Amino acid sequence: MEFLPLFHNLRGSRVLVVGGGEIALRKSRLLADAGALLRVVAPQIEDQLNELVLGSGGELILRGYQEADLDGCTLIIAATDDESLNAQVSSDAKRRCVPVNVVDAPALCSVIFPAIVDRSPLVIAVSSGGDAPVLARLIRAKLETWIPSTYGQLAGLAARFRAQVKGLYPDVQQRRAFWEDVFQGPIADRQLAGQGAEAERLLVEKVNGAPPYAPGEVYLVGAGPGDPDLLTFRALRLMQQADVVLYDRLVAPAILELCRRDAERVYVGKRRADHAVPQDQINQQLVDLAKQGKRVLRLKGGDPFIFGRGGEEIEELAAHGIPFQVVPGITAASGCAAYAGIPLTHRDYAQSVRFITGHLKDGTSDLPWHDLVGPSQTLVFYMGLIGLPIICEQLIQHGRAADTPAALIQQGTTSNQRVFTGTLADLPRMVAEHEVHAPTLVIVGEVVVLREKLKWFEGAQSQI
Repeated sequence: MEFLPLFHNLRGSRVLVVGGGEIALRKSRLLADAGALLRVVAPQIEDQLNELVLGSGGELILRGYQEADLDGCTLIIAATDDESLNAQVSSDAKRRCVPVNVVDAPALCSVIFPAIVDRSPLVIAVSSGGDAPVLARLIRAKLETWIPSTYGQLAGLAARFRAQVKGLYPDVQQRRAFWEDVFQGPIADRQLAGQGAEAERLLVEKVNGAPPYAPGEVYLVGAGPGDPDLLTFRALRLMQQADVVLYDRLVAPAILELCRRDAERVYVGKRRADHAVPQDQINQQLVDLAKQGKRVLRLKGGDPFIFGRGGEEIEELAAHGIPFQVVPGITAASGCAAYAGIPLTHRDYAQSVRFITGHLKDGTSDLPWHDLVGPSQTLVFYMGLIGLPIICEQLIQHGRAADTPAALIQQGTTSNQRVFTGTLADLPRMVAEHEVHAPTLVIVGEVVVLREKLKWFEGAQSQI
């Protein structure tokens, strides 16, 4: 390990920045955020840096660097494009045993700036020792996606009770067990869900010796159309902390693998005319498992509230007083259309879009066809593979032109995606000539003609 990672308290301390350009500005912003008093020395100082220093109570010295500028400073930053000057600043600082950072010159540094994930008071630093700063920034970007901002609020909650807990548990092992339980249980769940007052109430109860009441909870999470990269940050967090997972047929295996490894998995998938578990039994399972104190993940393909029967499930939960969270997912219409290169709306082709179920509750396709043949609208049929011939036939019979562009997307956003494009007149025949597997999505409208210009997914399949 070439550099020992430390966190430096600079609040109220004088920091010297040699340089007045863009690089000096970037470093100075970070230092000002940490509460440092800036002393900037340069013959010319750009306006934004000038405003930053004066606004934070620092000082500006409009001349060349002198060793005396180091007096009273606890950290030195050399941020000029003059290599000899940077080397001189480094030498002077090291002789005085003052930490020094020279931008883009690790050999001249006694300290370096890491890539930072700021969830204050939780701060995470990533460094490559100056060898690969771009890689460090990319890793930081990944951490940014994994660690939501509410973790800072959770750390702040713990800070308010830290001294009290230390008094209750003088043994460090006891304190560690206490905080592990806080950070992995219902208190953290409430804080991360934005329920700060409830989290604090539960923590007060725990500190006062009463085991906090921990009712079960249901997470109704949209898994999106198939590509794991389309999951939301919140969905991924809840997937990794649930005790039980009830999942649908439309949830891709790659997404299911992102759930907590030791969680119980229960398949409750349904397909046309084959409901492995009837909906009322799924509703009851959610209630029963939550009443046992378990965190239950109801993982649904696409979005829970778009043909996902999520509304029925939360009605049942609400009737029994079961806490629940709903996490939207990218619905198949937007996800699959985007990956197929078909915009659902376009100023020149369609000014509205309608999401339609390909079969109704009684298994028929008795749709309001007269409402669906108006111009300048895009129609998106979910679960329309079996009913495709009827859909196309009825649209034509009710006035939609037979040469209206139409597309069927198989297993959109995944490596198995296939797109068939044609017209209302010939799309059913085209699909019948191929072995097509659900899930599928049917798009009808002039926007389909844009696919040849905009399609991109075929070249990206190898990345998924």
